[in-house]
Amino acid sequence: MGAGAPRALPLPSTKAPKVFEDFISQFWPSTVDGLALGAIYALVALGYTMVYGVLRLINFAHAEIFMVGTFAALGTVQVLGVSDVGGVALIGVVAVMAVVAAVISGGGAMLLELVAYRPLRKKGASRLAALISAIGASIFLQQLFATLLVPALFGTSKEGGRLPVDEHFVARSNVIDLGPIQVSNDKLIIFVGAILMMVALDQFVNRTRLGRGIRSTAQDPETAVLMGVNIDRVVSVTFAVGGAMAGVAAALYFLRFEQAWYFTGFLLGIKAFTAAVLGGIGNIRGALVGGFALGLFEMYGSSLFGSEWRDVVAFSVLILVLMFRPTGILGESLQQARA
Repeated sequence: MGAGAPRALPLPSTKAPKVFEDFISQFWPSTVDGLALGAIYALVALGYTMVYGVLRLINFAHAEIFMVGTFAALGTVQVLGVSDVGGVALIGVVAVMAVVAAVISGGGAMLLELVAYRPLRKKGASRLAALISAIGASIFLQQLFATLLVPALFGTSKEGGRLPVDEHFVARSNVIDLGPIQVSNDKLIIFVGAILMMVALDQFVNRTRLGRGIRSTAQDPETAVLMGVNIDRVVSVTFAVGGAMAGVAAALYFLRFEQAWYFTGFLLGIKAFTAAVLGGIGNIRGALVGGFALGLFEMYGSSLFGSEWRDVVAFSVLILVLMFRPTGILGESLQQARA
């Protein structure tokens, strides 16, 4: 080619940027991980949304109720002395873990309401006072486990940090293998178990007498009292059910990550609250939608920007929701019910 001939311009590249290549290649694994993580968020978010629906209170100590459940799950595994469990036996172990964690977390939530919230409610204290009490109860439970209960029950000091099981008690294997869609046994148990608990809670709230009491108190507490609803009983049941959901979530969390830590509920609790706001705080089905959506957002964000941006994506979602749709995805139906 002569010196004076014009240079040929390079053709525009049709190759997608690497960040989108990573996202596309990781789409199905991220979806599976996001649904499993979102199921845990959704179960914890149910406790936030139920308490808010009945008392208009953000129970920030609910994160520590979840933390209590993780230690209950750890203790159950240690008492059973199981390791490398798979198949039907794994389902049985998880069921025992879930029952123990649900009972302990549900009882802890009832005790929390009795000690930290009921005296304030009886005295007609402001919601700000209840909020401060919730934060104080949260810090108290963290330090109680860090400095007293964990060393006494598990022989590990606060400086020991996380408490992993000595051996992996889950023998992980893929139970669904459809090319790019691979689902391991622990993730499948998490998803199915969470769905079963959500359906059971939905049926309880909509079909039982106590459930009708919860719904009537959430919609109009003054009228509910006139109709003979025992508010104290409704509040106790609400905390117990929400705590039980957090306990089951803790058992599923322990199944997935096999660790317990006195501070484990802090960040997860904030994210579960984000899920509740995303779906519509006070709306049970909204908490489910918000939990799954947040889990997917986190995993997709990790694929796009890297795992270090995972928490940033979660809280960016919260800010955007509060800016453009403060009632959440399904919050409108609740607002109309109160109108």
